[in-house]
This record gives sequence, structure tokens and C-alpha cells, in this order.
Amino acid sequence: MEEKMEMKMNTNVEEREIRPFPGILMLLVIIVGILFSLLVCLTGIFLGPIPVILGVLICIFFCIGFGGLKVVNPNEALVLTLFGKYHGTIKKAGYHFVNPFSTAFNPGMEKIVTRDASGNAYVRTVGSKKVSTKVCTLNNEKQKVNDVLGNPIIIGAVVIWRVQNPTQAVFAVENYNDYLSIQCDSTIRNIARLYPYDDLQEEDGVEEKTLRGSSQEIAERMKTELQDRVSGAGLEILEVRITHLSYSEEIAAAMLQRQQAVAVIAARQKIVEGAVSMVKMAIDQLDADGVVILDDERKAAMVSNLLVVLCGNKEAQPIVNSGTIY
Repeated sequence: MEEKMEMKMNTNVEEREIRPFPGILMLLVIIVGILFSLLVCLTGIFLGPIPVILGVLICIFFCIGFGGLKVVNPNEALVLTLFGKYHGTIKKAGYHFVNPFSTAFNPGMEKIVTRDASGNAYVRTVGSKKVSTKVCTLNNEKQKVNDVLGNPIIIGAVVIWRVQNPTQAVFAVENYNDYLSIQCDSTIRNIARLYPYDDLQEEDGVEEKTLRGSSQEIAERMKTELQDRVSGAGLEILEVRITHLSYSEEIAAAMLQRQQAVAVIAARQKIVEGAVSMVKMAIDQLDADGVVILDDERKAAMVSNLLVVLCGNKEAQPIVNSGTIY
């Protein structure tokens, strides 16, 4: 139990916002100090080497102060470490002065590996040491997963996120950008396995959530689960949207035929329902008006002929009977 508590304390560093000195004022102090050191060095020409040495030391001291001048833009934060320990975080935009020996720490900077002509690899870091708290977009690549019925599908999503706690994002995980990308892939796979792509059972009165029909509700569940996964890294998930959803190539043709068959059956069902109602209306109208009196056999023949005409795919060819119907 004590080991778990210690690991938690080491992982979750409590954020401490520091109040730095005004950068403009300290810049003027540094410039005045350097000018004063030069003046001391000049007096050493007449007074001896001691003023020269003193002036050089003063100049070095104030030159080191340039390393403490930091610029923080709006919606950015600067996480500082001092000799390997957490020093503080600057969130206020402006020109500031901090301890010159403190360094900015941001493991989220992109590392690019390049090779020279001889094949030697060099790692080059691209990006700023400042942690951006702006709203960012993660476009998750399309990935193949299996739905709850085992059908392979291709799904892609986009995640709208931002850094909520810069200190926690920097120290809790190795690289919060990679961490978010991996957790996003895992979340999409886990959620997609819980739902079918489409309702294949077609049970009347039973509404089942599907990836295609309930994309908004499923995206909200993805957002909730992803937020639970990355909350320890100081990240906030604002929105998750499903951008691509389709069957995999190996079953896309078969599922297309099934969808076409369902559409044809539904259309035929409507046609038959309409034809039956029209035939019933025609027979009832003939009986009510007394136009012709038909026995059951003739009514059955009339119903058969009307259904063939109304339900056929092609136009019926009329046949004129010049004799008696009996």
C-alpha cells in the first residue's frame, strides 16, 4: 500500500504557478549591470588588474541573467525545472524573468531522426519547449476492427482535445501526444467491439444501438472512456466524432447485396400491401354499384389478374375478350 501511494505521488506532481519578475525591468537591470562592468574594466587601466578582474566577473554574472528572460504567448504554459526538480509553471502571457538556471521541459516536442550520407543517425527535436494549451485536433487513422457480430469494419475518428494541466501532462507520461494517440486507438477498438455495424436481426419493436444508426451516442461514449483514460495525463477531451465507417473490403460486396435485398423486399412489401387494398376497393365498389355480379371463382380470377398487373415489374399487355366471360 505504501509503495502504491509513493508511486502515485511521484507520478502526479502538484502544479505550482510561480510569479516571475517583469522581464522588461530585469532586461534594463542586466544592460545597466553590463555597462557598469565595462566601466569598472576601464578603470582598471589606471588602478591595476583587480578592477579588471572584478569587472569581468560582474559582466559574466549579468550575462548569465539573459538565460532567465522568457517569453510566454497567450494560451501557452512554461514548465520549469531546476537542477532536475520541478521549479514551477508560468501560465501568464508576457515577458518574464525567472531563475537563469531553470530550464523549460516539454517531452511533447517532436523528434525527427535524420541520416547523413554515411548512414549515421541524428535525432533532431522540432517544436517549442512551451506547452500549448490551445484546442488541438487528433485525426485518428482508419483502422480495421471487428464489431460485436465479428464482422470486420473500418472506422476512423477525430478527437478535439487540449492540455488542461501542463505540469501533469509533462511529468505524468513520457509523451502526452503519443499517449493520447495510443489511448484513442484503444478506445475506438474497445467501443466498436460492443456494437454491431447495422441491425441484422430486424426485430420489430426492438431498438438496438448500432455503429451506423447511433453514431452520436457511441461517439459520446468514446469521449467518456477516452477522458477517463487520459485524465491522469492532464488532458481534456472536448469532443469525439466518427469520421469514417464502412464494412471491410472482404465483406463489403456481400453486405451491399444484403442491403439491396432488404430494400427490394421492403419495396415489394409496400407494393403488395397497396395492390391488395386496391383490389379489395375495386371488388367492393363493383358490388356496391351493382355493375356486375361475380361469383367466388370469377372474383378469384379477377383478384389474380389485378395482382399480376399491379405487382408486375413490366407494364401489362391488355387482352380484349370479345366473347362471354362465362
